[in-house]
Amino acid sequence: MEDDTVRLLRECNAGVKMGISSLDDVMDHVREGKLRELLRHSRQTHERLGDRAHEYLAKCHDSGKEPAAMAKVMSWVKTNVKLAGEESDRTAADLLTDGCNMGIKSLYRYLHQYPAADKEAKKLTEDIIGAEEALVTELRAYL
Repeated sequence: MEDDTVRLLRECNAGVKMGISSLDDVMDHVREGKLRELLRHSRQTHERLGDRAHEYLAKCHDSGKEPAAMAKVMSWVKTNVKLAGEESDRTAADLLTDGCNMGIKSLYRYLHQYPAADKEAKKLTEDIIGAEEALVTELRAYL
């Protein structure tokens, strides 16, 4: 059980870090104040969720996991290429929607891959999924 718990928490930790990085990558390109505020709020939510993941990992005597280097590089390149070609709020919303959808898909996969994880880890995963789904819903107004 602890192995599944730690593995799920590591994936949550890496996913939240990836989300924060993506939000940071687009933030300076956003023009509309309401969208910028939405992204700031989402970043704060991700930070709180990341803190919970770190807290749970510390209880398991684990330091967590960084996002895959290639995934971070590919995300950064895609973001900067798209925004260099068309710096618009629509492009930022599109990029973040794609990222959220990938995160949601991955976290559901990990929930099923690590069924013996404890309730606390599963609840955190569901909370992260909920935050991602809420952001996707709010970003629709900017697509």
